[in-house]
Amino acid sequence: MDVLLVIVVLAGGLALLMVAADRFVAGASELAVRMNVPPIVIGAIVLGFGTSAPELVVSIMAAAQHEVDLGLGNIVGSNVANLTLVLGVAALIRPIDLPFGTKRRAVVCLVAVALFGWLVQGSASTGEGLVLLGFMALALTLLVRMDTEEVAAEPASPSGSSAAAWAWTIGGLVLTVTSAQAVVWAATDIAERAGLASGFVGFSLVAIGTSLPELMTVVAAARRDESGLILGSLLGSNVFNSLGVGAGLFLAGDGVVTDVALQTRGSIAAVVVAFVVVVFMRTVGRNSLVRGEGVVLLGGYVAVLALLATSAGT
Repeated sequence: MDVLLVIVVLAGGLALLMVAADRFVAGASELAVRMNVPPIVIGAIVLGFGTSAPELVVSIMAAAQHEVDLGLGNIVGSNVANLTLVLGVAALIRPIDLPFGTKRRAVVCLVAVALFGWLVQGSASTGEGLVLLGFMALALTLLVRMDTEEVAAEPASPSGSSAAAWAWTIGGLVLTVTSAQAVVWAATDIAERAGLASGFVGFSLVAIGTSLPELMTVVAAARRDESGLILGSLLGSNVFNSLGVGAGLFLAGDGVVTDVALQTRGSIAAVVVAFVVVVFMRTVGRNSLVRGEGVVLLGGYVAVLALLATSAGT
């Protein structure tokens, strides 16, 4: 098939994926309000985990089509992009306050990323997928029980009908699945044409695309000076990527990872990035992330991308 058409499909799939995920999150948030779910669930859990819907669908579909490397690259790449590229951009827009509860959630994020990185070193098995699901339930409990004043918004009033909320939720999910299928197909075709490992394509091109909902969310939050929403969304997203999406990857695919560089270097890079963010949060004298740290985070993303590019050939 013509390469231009493949690029158009990829770009269109990513654009639709972004819109569909946004509608899915909006619908889910509206349902949460109607069901009287606590604000922390809406702010940190629904928003943070909901923006990871593209990663979930893309990785599961990739694994089901025996493209485990692509799914793994998407998870690792999204984790790295969230805490370097996206958080760095947010810090450049406005300093990000670091309340104590957020610092504790950063540790949960680090543990989740490290656990996934450890389990994926061998062949990903069903048993390990179940382990990740168990830890995700534990992480959810911890995130909800931690101090939540920096991410809890004032309870919102329902803005539409219940039928509309269900329609956006279900319709957004269907569109997410459809567009994710297009993204997986196009990314795999590009990898084959360019002689690149599908894992690197997942880490770079696909991961950036599926991280667009997080980027849009944190840019909007930074403009409104809502630091808690930024960190709650990104930390929650990485926890869900590592545990929820990771479990889906393990359970849906054959568990065979052939991109060893991504499996080792990529996983280590994701853990190091999460560790650096935890250190930043616990050592910065101003108790906030400022533009200087934002520049360091952006530089870290470029460095990791360059590192993995050296072994991106198939």
